[in-house]
Amino acid sequence: MFHDNLLTLRKMNNMTQEDVAEKVGVSRQSVAKWEMGETVPDLDKCKILAELFEVSLDDLANYESEDSGGLGIPPKGKHLFGMVTVGDKGQIVIPAKARKIFEIAPGDQLVILGDERQGLAIMKSESFLAFADAVRNGWTGRS
Repeated sequence: MFHDNLLTLRKMNNMTQEDVAEKVGVSRQSVAKWEMGETVPDLDKCKILAELFEVSLDDLANYESEDSGGLGIPPKGKHLFGMVTVGDKGQIVIPAKARKIFEIAPGDQLVILGDERQGLAIMKSESFLAFADAVRNGWTGRS
């Protein structure tokens, strides 16, 4: 897993083994061994690699593209939870992993937002209301 993910991320970012080695502070041969699965970098080097490729450390080490329809590793903080089926009354089941990450519990109220070009977005109502209050009170979003 790790070695496949490292190789994929390096190629997706149009980097050579030398480029990665320079950023991480190791030799090109070390990167080659990591990509071949002969060795694994220490945790500090793994953290640097995850930051370099802007992915989570967990995804760098454990991501399997087969589990996500063959898609590559998502950027850090971005998720693909899989597909859901819309029921005959428009209901969907939010995947368990999404409920856990976003702390969605039974009884929570969600807001559904829509943009005809970009699609739908779902967020917890309290987050939406806090944002609406900030806008109402003069927040511009600019620093």
